[in-house]
Amino acid sequence: MILTAPLEFIGRNTLSFLAAIGRVTLFAIETLRQLFLPPFYLREFALSLLQIGWLSLPVVGLTAFFTGGALALQIYSGGARFNAEAVVPSIVAIGMTRELGPVLGGLMVAARVASSIAAEIGTMKVTEQIDALVTLSTNPMRYLTVPRVLAATLAVPVLVAVGDAIGIMGGYFVGINRLDFNAAAYLKNTVDFLEFWDISSGMVKGAVFGFIVALMGCYYGMRSGRGAQGVGRATKSAVVASSVLILASNYVLTEVFFNA
Repeated sequence: MILTAPLEFIGRNTLSFLAAIGRVTLFAIETLRQLFLPPFYLREFALSLLQIGWLSLPVVGLTAFFTGGALALQIYSGGARFNAEAVVPSIVAIGMTRELGPVLGGLMVAARVASSIAAEIGTMKVTEQIDALVTLSTNPMRYLTVPRVLAATLAVPVLVAVGDAIGIMGGYFVGINRLDFNAAAYLKNTVDFLEFWDISSGMVKGAVFGFIVALMGCYYGMRSGRGAQGVGRATKSAVVASSVLILASNYVLTEVFFNA
């Protein structure tokens, strides 16, 4: 019994993990299926677009600006060891558009949006509002999940593009005022080394991250337990799952885009 206990523990947790993956996969498939079935709730979609996109812009913009500035300082400090300070503009631009812009933007949206969606839907479940929707012959997934997932998938790439521009501006601001770069030369190096695929790959990542964030928020909200503790656990689980999946999918997408 003592010798088999560790194996039982590993097996039980492995089965639970695989079952959770299966439930999330089925939930995602059902969400995509409902996307193509009428009716489409345009008002819910517009409200979700406003809350996920426009209201997330300040936190994404501030994060990108300070990240770009810090990145410029770090690259300058490291490049000075090899007399390569001139690479600061190009590395800041490529680093923000390919990696830091999408990932940090996705994580900030996950912290703000996944928790909000999970708490909102979880509260609706606790107060039996979802049951009321079913009573009124309204599909809860079509009414609650589809507009939020679609809005996040469309809004986050735009947030990523804006965050990229603000992050590059943060690097430019630090480079000009702190590192004594020539303004025209800094901008020229940024434009010369930045390619269209650098920007578009980051926006593709943003679409995937937005889908993940909204899907996890809706999934854990729909599975929320009863009471305040259940809603709290659902909110925490949504943020943690979103963050982990963003980092994991970022690696996979980077491998596909740049190491093919």
